[in-house]
Amino acid sequence: MTGFDRAELDEMVRRWIAENERCEKLGDWKPLAEMYTADATYGWNYGPKDEFMAVGRDEIRELALGQEMEGLQGWEYPYQQFVIDERSGDCIGFWKQQYTTTPREDGSLYTVNGIGGSWFRYGGDYQWSWQRDFFDFGNVSALFLEMMTDEAMSEPMNERIAKSTASRLPGWYRIGTAPASLW
Repeated sequence: MTGFDRAELDEMVRRWIAENERCEKLGDWKPLAEMYTADATYGWNYGPKDEFMAVGRDEIRELALGQEMEGLQGWEYPYQQFVIDERSGDCIGFWKQQYTTTPREDGSLYTVNGIGGSWFRYGGDYQWSWQRDFFDFGNVSALFLEMMTDEAMSEPMNERIAKSTASRLPGWYRIGTAPASLW
């Protein structure tokens, strides 16, 4: 294996963070799809029975960055640290998930405790070929329950939750049945 140029990987991460921050401000993450190769895959596990997988840039745009981010306007995912392996092109970014629109009564932000992150594989040409997200489902659930109790959920987020609990949305699969493996 020949590896990747470290400066190019560092530049990819810089571009990714800048575009991610821009999309957060817009409340529209779909433009991030241009930062994936045409045949990229993007998935995550969601407990012992379910997983999500988008295959190809178009599905990533419409499902992972569209459908799955629907209702998350006002949420930010600031990266805390990146670990980069220039031998494999793998990059792991650790992020927080926090709601910045409506703070708690004490002024603090609703923030998911635990570690969230994304594992990327560089595909060259300043595009990712592979992404897998990981997050603490228990802490996400606890925060969402707190926000519901505090009536701090936005109406678009309530609509998203209702939509996703009413039926199995595109891109969602029982463990082991997705068109691409998590690993």
